Amino acid sequence: MIEAVIFDWGGTLTPWKEIDLLTQWRAYADILHPDDDPRAAEVARALVTAEQGRWARIKATHRAFRLAEVVADAAEALGRDVPYREEALAAYRERWVFATHTDPEVAPTLDALRARGASLGVLSSTAWPAAWHEDWLRRDGVFDRFDACVWSSDLDWTKPHAEAFQAVLAAVGVTDPSRAVYVGDRPFDDVSGAKAVGMRAVLVPHSNIPEDQRVPVDVHPDAVIQRLSDLPAVLADW
Repeated sequence: MIEAVIFDWGGTLTPWKEIDLLTQWRAYADILHPDDDPRAAEVARALVTAEQGRWARIKATHRAFRLAEVVADAAEALGRDVPYREEALAAYRERWVFATHTDPEVAPTLDALRARGASLGVLSSTAWPAAWHEDWLRRDGVFDRFDACVWSSDLDWTKPHAEAFQAVLAAVGVTDPSRAVYVGDRPFDDVSGAKAVGMRAVLVPHSNIPEDQRVPVDVHPDAVIQRLSDLPAVLADW
């Protein structure tokens, strides 16, 4: 019997969106330097490079990071202070809102799984504060359907590190990983990480994952679904 179903956030609970990181970080830099376009452009480029560097290191180390560390890395690269300011973060966050909307199939899918007695959780690799994600899930009326949400910004490790998956298993109260399923869009982060700790894994293969974020991995999901609404039928026989 499946006791818990745990979901990735970006690209799974929320449909994949193409993102220009420079545009996103320019919103932050424009708050710092509203009257100095060249300086704002320089800071935005440094922030993009810093974030990409952090994600690149994750492929080998799986060490979690937070936005404050991205800003600190950019400051170090530029050799001068780059303030970590709430109003700049608010502008950066607002630029991301278009990519945060929950798939309309999530709520009925969660309700169907809950009706079968499954606990429900989220595990996401993210540099953003938990409150951002949880505000968006509340906005879309699904946050209260989850028993636990675990964000790597609150952990030492990101997916696919075993401790990230063990954290969410503990949060939903599952002691036998084979009775839990992880649903995600990335073969390396999601499928290999879940199966390495003994969970089953379902792949939702619709995200156009950037080449620099891909890691070749010889792993096979237990199922592939094209829509989240397909999930309850797939799990019915497990």
